[in-house]
Amino acid sequence: MIRSLYIRVVLTFLISVIAGTVISFFVSIWIFQEQLNENANINLRNFGQDVVQIYERLPSSEADLFVSQMKQLESYYIRIYEATGDFTSYGHSDRHKSAKITSEQLQTVLNGGAVQDTRSGIATALIGLPVKTDMGTKALFFETLAPPSAAFVISWGLIFATTSLITGSLLILIASVFLVRPIKKLTQATKRIAAGDFNLKLNIKQSGELGTLARSFEEMTHDLQQLEQMRREFVANVSHEVQSPLTSISGYAQALKNVSLEEHERTRYLNIIISEAKRMSKMSDSLLKLSMLESQSQHMRLRTLSLDEQIRRVIVALQPQWSARNIHFELELEPVQVMADHDQLDQVWTNIIANGIKFSSDGGAIHVHMQQESDQVTVRISDAGIGISLEDQKRIFERFFKADRSHSRKYEGSGMGLAITKQIVSLHQGDIRVESVPDQGTTFIVTLPVATTADH
Repeated sequence: MIRSLYIRVVLTFLISVIAGTVISFFVSIWIFQEQLNENANINLRNFGQDVVQIYERLPSSEADLFVSQMKQLESYYIRIYEATGDFTSYGHSDRHKSAKITSEQLQTVLNGGAVQDTRSGIATALIGLPVKTDMGTKALFFETLAPPSAAFVISWGLIFATTSLITGSLLILIASVFLVRPIKKLTQATKRIAAGDFNLKLNIKQSGELGTLARSFEEMTHDLQQLEQMRREFVANVSHEVQSPLTSISGYAQALKNVSLEEHERTRYLNIIISEAKRMSKMSDSLLKLSMLESQSQHMRLRTLSLDEQIRRVIVALQPQWSARNIHFELELEPVQVMADHDQLDQVWTNIIANGIKFSSDGGAIHVHMQQESDQVTVRISDAGIGISLEDQKRIFERFFKADRSHSRKYEGSGMGLAITKQIVSLHQGDIRVESVPDQGTTFIVTLPVATTADH
């Protein structure tokens, strides 16, 4: 099996050119052969009539001498048969294989009839004409030799086919180099990507299919580079987030080995270990949920639900958190129906509102506004908390990212909540974005498609 594209392109062209040239050559010969044969028959009959007139008007000896010196014998072969079957020939019979004259044909001509037979080949024919001479009735048979024009056509056709094949082969060899070169670049690029090198530029300027393929390949490489960067950051973040509770668990577990440790200290250490273990468990659950959401392996149970009622229920469920800090809610909700997975969408509002409560000041307010426009609904959840810097807003929905790390110990969290929220909203064909000003508050804006009449 030929694996090289270059060789396959060249061989395909050569086979195509050879087959096409051979077929075209024989088709042309076949078409031209009919025209040559038709012209040859006309010329042969005219020549035969002239020879017959010579023998009818001149004595046989003079006619024989005259015919033997004719220039037309370069193109014709003449045989003059006696009644006995003997014949005299004129012309260059060695240039071709002469036709066999049957006894029936000879007898037909001697009896005053005429014979015409077209042989296979180019411009080849046989005619027989009777002639009355002073020596009695004779049979004249005329044949066309391979005419110079036919030989020229064949030679010209062969030269043309050979030249066409050689020229075409050279051109395809040159063209194949330019055709295969970008593919070789792509092959080298795949090897570099396999080795982990995503920083490459193909510099393929073609505008056809290969150019489109090259640009798609570069876009894929850019995406892979971003994915690789995200993977490295993910591994680093997981290592960092896991290492912190593990260090605490290990340290306090080591401290518990101290037999002289007082009971209240021992209890405090155990509570810290339990708390850190729960934090690791929650982090593991969040990672698993996000992984299932991203792979869409978690089945979505879509149904029509009242969005305003769902948000109210979430706020009521979080009452212990906001009432303890004297935070109140200002609601502007209108009845809106959406087609969604109840549990997943419930987690979206829980994560956003819980964040608003966590980062709000005691006695503050959280404003929830919902408005339907055409075929979508927009929910705005605003707090007056610490806010998010513009730089952090760009990464707020990345996993493990925590805005303002200086507050990370004060405000507990794994940095997974908003990443899960964004993924759930995306699975519902919606969009989520953030607007925030440091020390003035944050607004999360969620847009979802509303349920149509056909969805009910």
